[in-house]
Amino acid sequence: MESLNPTFRRLLNKVDNISDGVNFADAEVQDALEGCSYDLEDALRSAIEYALWLSEHEKEIFPNALLIRALQDNWKTKAWRDEYLELPMFELPGQRWWNAADKMWGRDVRNQLVVDVFSDGGGEFIKFSNGKEILVKTAWVLGWERLLEYASPVTVSSI
Repeated sequence: MESLNPTFRRLLNKVDNISDGVNFADAEVQDALEGCSYDLEDALRSAIEYALWLSEHEKEIFPNALLIRALQDNWKTKAWRDEYLELPMFELPGQRWWNAADKMWGRDVRNQLVVDVFSDGGGEFIKFSNGKEILVKTAWVLGWERLLEYASPVTVSSI
């Protein structure tokens, strides 16, 4: 996928952020990508459009199957808008968490506590100023109050 132009790469990244993501290592997904030699960009946009429609109608999304069908059946976009790419459902989980932390804790607290949100092979991680790290998925499960305790600097009580 290194040879893809920036538009295709951006669309693939957004498709990968649908639900729990597309498994690009899957043989069927690879075959569908390799077999789509015509209008790849339109098929990717159509997959994003359909994922958005499924989400709005509270239907389950199967990212691999959705992408494979879009590629194999040469789906065409119906009502594409570039703003779709900016919707939260197409953000990386770390970006989604970063934005939510701003709303929950406020920008100043978030910026004091969070050093970085990064990807490292096995997932996306949050690194806090107290030296601790946590998976983004685990951070969501902990909840904001418990995560704030986890991320806060250790205070030493005086004797």
